[in-house]
Amino acid sequence: MKNYIGNEITLMQYIFLIHGIQIGTGVLQLPRMVAEKAGMSGWIPLICGWVLSSLASLIIIQIMKKNPQSTLMDIMTIYFGKRIGKISSILLIIYFSIVSFTLIQKSILFIQVWLLPGIPSYIIMFLFSVPTYIIARNGIRIIGRYAELVFFLVLWMPLFYIIALNQNHHWVHLLPLFKNIQQSLMATQSTIVSFLGFEVTFLFYPFLKTKKAASLGIIIANSLSLLVFLFVTIACFVFFSPDEITQYYEPTLSMLKVVEFRFIERMEIIFLAFYLFILSTTWIPYIYSMAFCSTWLFNKGKSKDYLLLFLVFFILIMYFVVPTFPKNDSLMVFYQKIGALFSYAFPVFLLIYSFIYYRIRGRITK
Repeated sequence: MKNYIGNEITLMQYIFLIHGIQIGTGVLQLPRMVAEKAGMSGWIPLICGWVLSSLASLIIIQIMKKNPQSTLMDIMTIYFGKRIGKISSILLIIYFSIVSFTLIQKSILFIQVWLLPGIPSYIIMFLFSVPTYIIARNGIRIIGRYAELVFFLVLWMPLFYIIALNQNHHWVHLLPLFKNIQQSLMATQSTIVSFLGFEVTFLFYPFLKTKKAASLGIIIANSLSLLVFLFVTIACFVFFSPDEITQYYEPTLSMLKVVEFRFIERMEIIFLAFYLFILSTTWIPYIYSMAFCSTWLFNKGKSKDYLLLFLVFFILIMYFVVPTFPKNDSLMVFYQKIGALFSYAFPVFLLIYSFIYYRIRGRITK
C-alpha cells in the first residue's frame, strides 16, 4: 500500500477521465449496433445500460470506501494474501493490455479508412505513441487534466450533427416509441459494454482528492456518456431509415457527408481529425493503468519505464501483424466479455466477500 498524495486528481478530472474512456470508439458504431439488436427502439437499451453501469459503479465505490488509500491490488492482498494480490495484478495487466491494444488498433483502422489509407499501421502506432508517452509518463494527474481539456475542447462538435439534421431528418423513424419492449430489453447486453471504463475506479480512487463525492462523480460521468450516446443514436435514427442505418459500418461519420461548405467539402474528415482527441482519452488511461499495475507488481522502476516498453511492444505487433476490421471485431468481442465480467460481476462478488470478511474480522476482534 502506497501513499498517493502529491499525484491527486480533482473531482472534475475524475469525472472527465471516466467519461472520456467510455465514449471512445464505441460512439462511431453504436447506432448501427443497437439498431441491429432493437431497431429504432435502440435508445431504450441505452438507458437500461446506464442504470446497470451506475449500479456497478456505486458497488465499486462502496468497495473502495473501506480501504480509501488502496488500489484493487492492495485490496486483493488484504483479503486473500500476497500471492493472490500478485496474481490479480498480472490479470489486470493482461486485461488492460488487451483493452488498450484493441481500442488503439480500432482507432488506427478508422484513420486508415477515412484519413490515411496508404500509411502502414505501425507508422500510425508510432505517431500515437509519442503524445501518449508524453502525457501518460507524468502520471494520473496529467492524464486527468488532459481529459478535462479535451472535454471542453470538443464541446462544439455536436454542431456537425445539428447541421446534418437540418438538411435531412424524419422524426417518424422513431415511431412507435415503445415498439418491441422485450427485444429492446434483451439488447441491453450489447449496450452495457459501451459504458465500460468506470472499472478504472479500482485503480484511480486513491488519487481522488474529495473521496466523499466519488459516488456523485461517477454517476455524473455515466450520465454524460448516456447523453452523448442518446444524442448520437437518435440523430442517426432520425437521419437514416430503419433499413438504411444497418448498412453503414460507422453511421455517425457517414451522416456527416451531407455537410458541405464552399471552402471545404468532406466535413466528416475534419470531424474525425478532431475526434482523435476523444479517442486518445480512451486508450491513454488504459495504457497508463497497465504500466501502473506493472510497477506495483515488480515494486521497482517507474511507471514511465513500463509505459515506454509497452508502447514499443505495440509498435512491434503492428509491424508483424497487419490489423483488419474482422480481426479487431473478434478481439473486441473477447474484450467486451471479460470487461463485462470484470466490471459488473466481479464487483458484486467482491462486495459480498468484503462484507463477510469484515463481519468475521469484527467478531474475532471482539
